[in-house]
Amino acid sequence: MPSTSESLLSLVPVVPVVVVDDLAHAVPIARALVAGGLPVIELTLRTPVALDAIRAITAEVPGILVGAGTVVTPAQADQAVEAGARFLVSPGCTPLLLAAMSSTGVPFLPGTATVSDALAVLEAGISEMKFFPAEASGGAAYLKSIASPLPAARFCPTGGITAASAPSYLALPNVGCVGGSWLTPAAALAAGDWDRIRTLAAEAAALR
Repeated sequence: MPSTSESLLSLVPVVPVVVVDDLAHAVPIARALVAGGLPVIELTLRTPVALDAIRAITAEVPGILVGAGTVVTPAQADQAVEAGARFLVSPGCTPLLLAAMSSTGVPFLPGTATVSDALAVLEAGISEMKFFPAEASGGAAYLKSIASPLPAARFCPTGGITAASAPSYLALPNVGCVGGSWLTPAAALAAGDWDRIRTLAAEAAALR
């Protein structure tokens, strides 16, 4: 299992961003991602079963590092860590949420979309952050343009990124990894096609 003592941005080239609607899918998805070479998962807190899915994966898939995404309140940060999340990711950031995620003691990636957002996070002593929604906020060209004025900031861009566009992000000096939801397509989930997810994970793992 990857260690959270390492940079979150250096663990894998693509962090799978996964929405679990059916709790029974959680463990098979996680196992397929590990088999494909991506032993990290950002499980979003967008569904009623999300926290239970984190608990199930933590208990049954020891080879994976489980994180919680779409953390938007201090309470969610605490609940996710209590459920077993080893890192946190937020789509945006406020001083209150930043303090709450920091107080959990686990690594986290606060969400940013502008230079001002990134400056606020840097002022808090945090240099690694999420860039969201990446494509809608200017994409790889935007991140390339802010690399020189913000040399200390490193990003995990997420939102609208595909297998085709991921390499353009990963080539940037201020990008450590990308977040990808394409690894768990709806058709594969509906069919229980875990081999398809494993194949997509293997292709993503080979991007760097």
